[in-house]
Amino acid sequence: MNTIRVGVVGLGRLGYTHAENITTTKNAELVAVCSPLEEELSRAQKEWGVTHCFTEIEKMLSSVKLDAIVLVSPSSFHAEHIIYCLQKGLHVFCEKPLATSIDACKKVEKIVAKNPSKIFMLGFMRRYDPSYLYAKTCIDEGKIGRPILFRGYSVDPNAAIEGALKYAAHSAGQFIDMAVHDFDLARWFLKAEPTSIYAIGGCYLHPEYQQYDDGDNVSALLKFENDAMAFVFAGRTAAHGYNVETEIVGTKATLRIGSIPQKNLVEILDQDGVRKECSQSFNERFEVAFKNEIQEFINCIVEERQPEIKAHDGTQASYIAEMATKSFKNNTLISL
Repeated sequence: MNTIRVGVVGLGRLGYTHAENITTTKNAELVAVCSPLEEELSRAQKEWGVTHCFTEIEKMLSSVKLDAIVLVSPSSFHAEHIIYCLQKGLHVFCEKPLATSIDACKKVEKIVAKNPSKIFMLGFMRRYDPSYLYAKTCIDEGKIGRPILFRGYSVDPNAAIEGALKYAAHSAGQFIDMAVHDFDLARWFLKAEPTSIYAIGGCYLHPEYQQYDDGDNVSALLKFENDAMAFVFAGRTAAHGYNVETEIVGTKATLRIGSIPQKNLVEILDQDGVRKECSQSFNERFEVAFKNEIQEFINCIVEERQPEIKAHDGTQASYIAEMATKSFKNNTLISL
């Protein structure tokens, strides 16, 4: 199999990014797209020359021969769409989270296990970012000694709050929508599972989140089975831009990734002093990571091998996020 025929479901900000990346991915061809919005389908036709455009996933899969599917549908549809596509005999890439409930995550795991010949990959793109990959190598080689603390910040710009509020009703909350990336990284870097979690937060700028029992800024403290610690913060109100910052403290050294969310290496010197511009979106900050993960998905299909990220990683990250949400709502320490 030389060229993998790929369809994309969902053409929002991230869906558009994935679709565009597929057009330049080796051994891949963007054959079909699916979106409920006609303007998004028209854009796909105009920019990429895609002629197979659909408003329903069922119609797409029954009308076009595909080898693989990239799911960027709303989180609440992930489990349903993964199961449906695997049962149709397709290789599946799905954006995080795996699902919005643990029961749904476990159903997906079972279906994935029943289809070992199909590639399933989850979109934890930070694992494919060059800086995170380098940090992982440093940890695995023992350069920082024993990792004892993970600290992760995932903060969206307040300038993007209108879109975030529109999505809030079906996002399942800040922990599973945003912090799930940090929970995955904590497990990855610390090589352990958490044993307890305590979460707090509130609506500090946008009271609209109260109707969803959510906060615009939330945080969680975790203890792991190897006694390592983790602190995770997720927010929607950054004045400066999109900010993902990660720190891993070891007994011999500390690693920091993105401690300043700079857009590039340029410094601007003007009447206001010396400053650096910040990234304004996840598409901009993780441009290379998004390309790398789609290429890895296609490579796994061509080479007939499974990716490092498993469905179980998605279940574990979602489980931690669900327990963080429970702790936040009940203001209590939870044992995992």
